[in-house]
Amino acid sequence: MKKAIRIKLEQELVNYKVPTSFQLKETYPLPPYSTVIGMVHSICGYEEYKEMQVSIQGKYHSKVNDLFTRYEFKPEMKFESGRHQLNANGFGIGRGIATTELLTEVELLIHIIPEDQNLIEEIEKCIKNPLEFISLGRREDLVIIKEVNSVEIREEEFEKDLELSNDYLAYIPLEMIESEKIILGSETSSYGIENRGTMYNLNKNYELKNFGTKKQPKYFRKWNKKKVIYSSRIIGSEGEKILVDEDRNIVFAI
Repeated sequence: MKKAIRIKLEQELVNYKVPTSFQLKETYPLPPYSTVIGMVHSICGYEEYKEMQVSIQGKYHSKVNDLFTRYEFKPEMKFESGRHQLNANGFGIGRGIATTELLTEVELLIHIIPEDQNLIEEIEKCIKNPLEFISLGRREDLVIIKEVNSVEIREEEFEKDLELSNDYLAYIPLEMIESEKIILGSETSSYGIENRGTMYNLNKNYELKNFGTKKQPKYFRKWNKKKVIYSSRIIGSEGEKILVDEDRNIVFAI
């Protein structure tokens, strides 16, 4: 039997940036795995990657747009008065307005399952006693911790269907749906199209790869991505063995 750190938290306004969005900073509906793992490593002061599985579920009230000031520059581009707004020692910087998408009134239920179970107590202690404010998303996206506990998780064979509580949505690993451990309640649109959720290919962790030479290395992050379905009306199937915590919250570990 394994243990996990279970975190219940809230955020008022937050952007979990979609990496490929630029003109409008789009947000994922829940934080991606890499964002949660980054938060844990930052809180605990880890300078090397600690293997861990993560489960993320929750909900938000609505979306709004906000404006921000954006600065753009190219390395070694000289200042041009008709093109740039700022002169930085002869180099040009462009300044303009852009839009960011924000989720409002976010609630999250997160399970952290470190591969090294000896880290459970340390992670719990660091989250309960952080050295500075905790943020998730952007630096300014503050977190209100409602509960932090170490909980036991186990595979349980369901005697009957179990629906996810609190109207929560979740990132569900594709294999849990393909094996029919998890059933999604579908909705049919006015066009007769069945909607069972949205597929995302989310970043989890990365390794540095050298795409240059030995003498002139150029390191880039090669992301380990995970395919998930983001959906509502999530049901754990009767007769299937599914990972749950000690309060029977389904754990979508990945």
